[in-house]
Amino acid sequence: MSIVHRLFAERALLPEGWARDVLFEIAVDGSLAAVTPDAAAQPAARHVVRAAGPVLPGMPNLHSHAFQRAMAGLTERAGQGGAAGEDSFWTWRTVMYGFVEKLSPGQVEAIAGQLYVEMIKAGYTAVGEFHYLHHDQEGRPYADPAEMSERILAAATHSGIGITHLPVLYAQGGFGGQPPKPGQRRFLHSLDAYLALIQELTRRHRADPQVRIGIAPHSLRAVTPELLTGAVAGLDALDDTAPIHIHIAEQTLEVEDCIAWSGRRPVDWLMGHLPVGPRWCLVHATHMTEAETRALAISGAVAGLCPTTEANLGDGFFPAIAYQRLGGLFGIGSDSHISVSPVEELRWLEYGQRLLERRRNRLTGRTGSVGADLHRAALEGGARALGRPIGRLAAGHRADLVVLDAEHPLLYGREDDRLVDALVFAGNANPVRDVMIGGRWVVEAGHHVAEEAILARFRGAISALAA
Repeated sequence: MSIVHRLFAERALLPEGWARDVLFEIAVDGSLAAVTPDAAAQPAARHVVRAAGPVLPGMPNLHSHAFQRAMAGLTERAGQGGAAGEDSFWTWRTVMYGFVEKLSPGQVEAIAGQLYVEMIKAGYTAVGEFHYLHHDQEGRPYADPAEMSERILAAATHSGIGITHLPVLYAQGGFGGQPPKPGQRRFLHSLDAYLALIQELTRRHRADPQVRIGIAPHSLRAVTPELLTGAVAGLDALDDTAPIHIHIAEQTLEVEDCIAWSGRRPVDWLMGHLPVGPRWCLVHATHMTEAETRALAISGAVAGLCPTTEANLGDGFFPAIAYQRLGGLFGIGSDSHISVSPVEELRWLEYGQRLLERRRNRLTGRTGSVGADLHRAALEGGARALGRPIGRLAAGHRADLVVLDAEHPLLYGREDDRLVDALVFAGNANPVRDVMIGGRWVVEAGHHVAEEAILARFRGAISALAA
């Protein structure tokens, strides 16, 4: 295997724990060819770069709706989408539908590009893009039915982030085959058209190690059981290891409507009708019974948690303590992007449980360091959800890594797990210094290599939308 370059780190978080004097050898395909701790003699060798601080694995962001970054801050007025004092997820959704009607392919690419730069600079190195904006403003397919998906993938390529692209299947307006609403017309597919899209995207991008194609049946309220089963079967025929993501049990009204339709709660219904397992990611899963929580934990599926968005929308609290005790896997996502910070997602996951129980240090794992344990768990769950060899600094995995500024006031004097605890809980300033993705430096000294050009396109898109 041809080695492109070598990186030496005095401290790095490896799968087995913190290690000293670590030599990373990076292959031409962007993977880690070898990771060698206790390699103190190596920095004197030629072509070895020394990391400027402690090295962590890059964090996967398992749930993103990229275009919603341009909406951040625009839905915080009482009464938008409904009566004042009755604001909820459903009134927020009405405002979102109005926004999505305006977007052109170029604007979507520009918004996604800016978002992905922000993600990378915050320490995310891979994203799961739950992509449901497929058609033109009248709901008609573009000449290339994959136009909008290709715009998202182009933004990922330009920014450098790794991506698991998850085109959404959306077909109905509510449980039991209710007709779709006008605001949903840009999302809709027949099963045949949807599977053709998945097949074409898989064909085009199969050889790119930075891209994985999966599917995202939007929710039980947006697809019929027949469509859901057909989408999974169609994906299996292409790639029976590819990821499957679905929104579920995010809102209490959704749970009530599911019971009225089927006699069962959403997670219970899904577990009873499809072979949910390690390739699945159940996004939100906020409202579960003890039995549903246990079933999700033992299935091997990943709970996709987005605490800042869930708080912003008033969703509720995920039963994280019970789920963790059962060995359940979770990852984090920034969803609507009212925050683009893995630190804030992890912090609010823990703080939500503290507020519920009126106790501190609730989500402790194997080390007892809350921030470090949350960070490790999100790496593992996020990597599984995205279906790519990421989240671990180990041979055969992608060379996705984050270099922290150990001289930053938030981190100074902290080492190993205490450093990660400080990263998660000690403040809001960003101590990420450098970021490598797929063996390529995309952020150096806090600066993204393409940020000026990407920002200029984003500003142009926002100006046009505001006109």
